[in-house]
Amino acid sequence: MRHSRVHAAALALGGLLVLAPVGVTPDGCGDLTGGRLCVEGPVGAKGTFTTRYVRHDTTAPSAVQLGYQRKDARITAFPGWFDTLRTKEGSTAGAVRLDTAPGECVRGLMHHDGRDYVTEWLCSDG
Repeated sequence: MRHSRVHAAALALGGLLVLAPVGVTPDGCGDLTGGRLCVEGPVGAKGTFTTRYVRHDTTAPSAVQLGYQRKDARITAFPGWFDTLRTKEGSTAGAVRLDTAPGECVRGLMHHDGRDYVTEWLCSDG
């Protein structure tokens, strides 16, 4: 009887460990193997939007090209790119001032070593 209770408790605990989230990716971000790419800004209003890349390994500097992309219910716009930037102490960022409308979405972009990476869309409520 005691063995059954211990086994049941171990299964319940194991289920919790399997279902527990390792970490929640913030809105407007995308987790990459080597780091995290995020876009931040006041979607649905006028303001500064920042695309930021933070590497897990901060020792080796890396050159990346960051940018952003917008979409609404009708179209997905061509990307806007910043200059190629080098990571400093594991991170780099580029910013642009945009006037976004309610219902619009923005995502961050990164181009590195011939590959493109994107964040999740960050959308306004309207």
